[in-house]
Amino acid sequence: MGHQVVKMTRQGEVVMRIGEAAVWGEDETHFNGPSGVAVAPDGSIWVADGHRGGNNRIVKLAPDGAFRLAVGGGVGSESREPARFSDPHDIKIDSRGRVYVADRGNSRIQVFDPDGRLLYIWTHYGKPGGLFIDRNDILYAGDGLSGDLRTGAPDPWRSNFGWEKGIRIGDLRTEQAWVTHFIPQHDENVGPGIEFLGVDLDGNIYAGEINRMRLVRYVPFRPTGLGG
Repeated sequence: MGHQVVKMTRQGEVVMRIGEAAVWGEDETHFNGPSGVAVAPDGSIWVADGHRGGNNRIVKLAPDGAFRLAVGGGVGSESREPARFSDPHDIKIDSRGRVYVADRGNSRIQVFDPDGRLLYIWTHYGKPGGLFIDRNDILYAGDGLSGDLRTGAPDPWRSNFGWEKGIRIGDLRTEQAWVTHFIPQHDENVGPGIEFLGVDLDGNIYAGEINRMRLVRYVPFRPTGLGG
C-alpha cells in the first residue's frame, strides 16, 4: 500500500494520509518511496521522498498536508550536485528549524533552512542512513553501508570505501558540527547495518540493524574512580 505518509494518534488511530496508496508519482500530491518524515515547530511536514530509485527529493507540506515546496526531484535525477540527492533516506529538524537530510547515496548530509535554501553540505558523517537530533541539538548519524561495494545504476559512486560503519555524533551548536564521538557497528562486515536511530532522555542510543533484523542499545559510558 506504500507511497504514503500517515499521521496517527498515540493510540494508533489514523487521522491523515498524504499521497495515494500504491500509486507513485512526482507531482504535488504523490510520493515515490518516502523514507523519512519530520515535523517542524510550526507544524510544517518535511518528507524525504526517494528511496531506492524514487523521486530523489525533499518535500515541505503545510500542517494539513498541502504542498508547499520541493527540492531536487524526479525519477532518474540522482546527482551529486548541491541541493540534489541520491537515495535521501532520512530527514530531521533541529531547534532552530534547520532541516537535515541523510543524502545516503552521496555519502553526505545536506542542511537547509526552513524555506528550502541550502546552508551546508557535510561529508564527515560517512554514508548516513538514519539521523536523530536530541533536545540539546546533538546529532547522531547511523552509517550502515560504508565500505560495501555498490555498483548499481544509476549512481555507481556510492561505495564510500575507507570509511567504517557505525554511529557518528556531533554538536550542531558548533559551526561545522565536527564528529566528536564514533561508535563502530557490530558485525561490520555482515552486509548492510544501521539504518534507524533513536536516543532516549538518559542518553541510551537505539540502533536498528537491518542485516541482523535487530535493535541494539548502546549505554553511555561514564568513567568512575578517576578522582574528584
